[in-house]
Amino acid sequence: MCEDNQTQVPEFLLLGFQGLYHLKGLLFMLFLIIYTAILCGNLPIIVLVTTIDHLNVPMFYFLKNLSLADLLLTTSVMPFTLNIIITEEMIVPIAGCLTQLYLVGVSGFVQCFLLAVMSYDRYLAICQPFRYTLIMTPNVCLSLVSGSWLLIFILISSEFVIIFQLKFCGLNYIDHFFCDFGPIVTLSISDTSLLRTLDFIISVNMIFVPFVFIVITYIFISFTFINISSKAGRRKFISTCGSHLSTVCTYYVTLIVVYIVPSGENSINVNKFRTLLYILGTPLANPIIYSFRNQEIRAALGKVFKYIIITH
Repeated sequence: MCEDNQTQVPEFLLLGFQGLYHLKGLLFMLFLIIYTAILCGNLPIIVLVTTIDHLNVPMFYFLKNLSLADLLLTTSVMPFTLNIIITEEMIVPIAGCLTQLYLVGVSGFVQCFLLAVMSYDRYLAICQPFRYTLIMTPNVCLSLVSGSWLLIFILISSEFVIIFQLKFCGLNYIDHFFCDFGPIVTLSISDTSLLRTLDFIISVNMIFVPFVFIVITYIFISFTFINISSKAGRRKFISTCGSHLSTVCTYYVTLIVVYIVPSGENSINVNKFRTLLYILGTPLANPIIYSFRNQEIRAALGKVFKYIIITH
């Protein structure tokens, strides 16, 4: 309950990029261009893999879900951010703020499991090529992907059972451009020790367990690579694993920069831009990595563009 001199908070005030609003025109155009590029990069992958039969293979099926997670993550944040840049601050109901936090959590953490699933797919393709089609059946692919999403929904929901019971009184401003976990928990007058512990345990397991699995699969893959003597075989290996490995490096390097590398004092705006690196960096990099490095995706995009030109 709130104290006598405090009132219960029904909404939060997001302050956005205070001190940088003299650059709001530049910030708005920059973020709009990047967000548009993310949409134009990920949506075609989703549409192509869904509609073109020869792209309906495990690797592209997993890539489609990775693009879905990227779009969900970015779209949960960027429309709010663009609005905040124009209005210089934004009032958000508590329920809306917590919903945004929930979507960011689900879409961000599910990428770890999807990258682990993709590493298992690459392991089978390289190390067990003759058993690949027997193991990686459509039902198995569906189970791996749906299981990843379901597990994340359950784990995040268990945390949000506590978050939705938090009480907010007095101060209601968040010096950020979206509803992030840390500022929200800091504003609450409730005892958040259990929530912080649970969040730490869930975060560690959802980030590092998939990472350890990815490292183990690539250790086995590297043993196979060492035994490949032909140049053609090595080129095939690189084309098979290069894109996924690039995506893994981009994702985890971004997480390290945002959450592990220490920041100095009075660096609120620096932390905001580091968070933007996570929200915009990976969703922008993934379609570039796969579109430019993958022949099938490039060929499918080329056919679509030719069809559009011919019909118009």
